[in-house]
Amino acid sequence: MLVLPMAGAAVVLQTHWWLTQVAAVAIWTVGTSMVMGLVTWKVRAATGWGSVAGAAITAFLMFSTVAFPYTPWHTALVPVLAVAAVAFACTLLGRGKKERLGTAEGRRGRSASQVSANLGLAAIVSSSFAQTWFVDSTLFTRASASPMLFFSLGLATLAEAAADTASSELGQVFGGRPRMITTLRSVEPGRDGAISLAGTLAGIGAAAFVAGAGTLALRGERAMFVVSFAGGVFGLLFDSLLGATIEERGWLNNDAVNFLSTGSAAAFALLSLEILPRIGMG
Repeated sequence: MLVLPMAGAAVVLQTHWWLTQVAAVAIWTVGTSMVMGLVTWKVRAATGWGSVAGAAITAFLMFSTVAFPYTPWHTALVPVLAVAAVAFACTLLGRGKKERLGTAEGRRGRSASQVSANLGLAAIVSSSFAQTWFVDSTLFTRASASPMLFFSLGLATLAEAAADTASSELGQVFGGRPRMITTLRSVEPGRDGAISLAGTLAGIGAAAFVAGAGTLALRGERAMFVVSFAGGVFGLLFDSLLGATIEERGWLNNDAVNFLSTGSAAAFALLSLEILPRIGMG
């Protein structure tokens, strides 16, 4: 929950700064994120505090991806909207069957902790502190160390969040009886760590959708898409592995697993940035 105070404080400071520099950036960012939060709350995709958390993180990410010539559609707003659209559609699809299975999402929507677990890592790795460290670090080759390319890390976490939701929600509807990722043993739908072919393919498709939307919005190149997509898919599989092990044993709850899974997506994307020049994509 440290994500929310960080994002909230940063948004207040950034809003004040941009109002004195380029007022349109502050107006569009705050206004759009507030509208998005209100809509999310009205359609019951998130609770009241969940919507506030989503709006704060969205504004933070938009400020972190400002580029000129400026339009709000060339910021992180687009991939965040893509994640929200995937989550909303996949949650509604086949809801009757999921309710019969007892695995349906609560009708009040996602809580602030759930929103932070899925989007919080994107804010952390997109912060000015993290971006400065990435660019200045001697751990990475000069060929891949560009500020915009490092936003692939945040995009990878968003791709993972969408992939996890699509895999879980659609797998229960179309996947039949799933299997544990660790043993391949057939288990009941909704079991932590259970996967299905349909659910996994849905997750991969969702990761590609968010990675593609983010790459286009941020005016990225092929490397940004490849890195963020690969990170999202890796995080999806890592989430299932954590579910089958530490979550199944009750050592961590679902929010903590989701946070760690988005972290694994960012870590895999970071590793990918190092090897890009070696395969001719730097």
